[in-house]
Amino acid sequence: MSKLVNSFYKLLIILAAMAMVSAFMCVMLGILGRQFDFNIRGLDAYAGYSIAAALFLALPDTLRKGDHIRVTLLLQQLPSKVRNVFEYWGLIAGAGLSMYLAWFACRLAWQSHSFNDISQGADATPLWIPQIAMALGCIGFALAMLDALLARLQGRTFFAVGEAETANIE
Repeated sequence: MSKLVNSFYKLLIILAAMAMVSAFMCVMLGILGRQFDFNIRGLDAYAGYSIAAALFLALPDTLRKGDHIRVTLLLQQLPSKVRNVFEYWGLIAGAGLSMYLAWFACRLAWQSHSFNDISQGADATPLWIPQIAMALGCIGFALAMLDALLARLQGRTFFAVGEAETANIE
């Protein structure tokens, strides 16, 4: 099961990288358009959609690598029993909130599709298309939070320890 979940995380991070390249291409086309006097309608909106997609799609891998903001400075100062309580509380709260966010994002994309909701900008894009990336990223983030909680319950490590953290521990 963990192999499947890790493959899902890798797929999402590849999609996030593709979204970043897409955002770069939109910005470059906009610059070239101003220089050579041509206009592509909705280019700014597509750049924004791409940046939002990259942000949401990268959430699970960022959590897995320990790059999300965590209050480790405070946690390191606490006694181990109190630290365990805070870590469990943080993981349970994070899992609950991320599952709600995933449910909301999926519901939003479904409603946008059902109501044929389109962008108000010049692009007139059906909004459910960019919202799919948000929903996928939120689902992956909720899965990663549940995976982190399960790893903590089983005594496994979930968060990758970076070189900077390793240097501070030693």
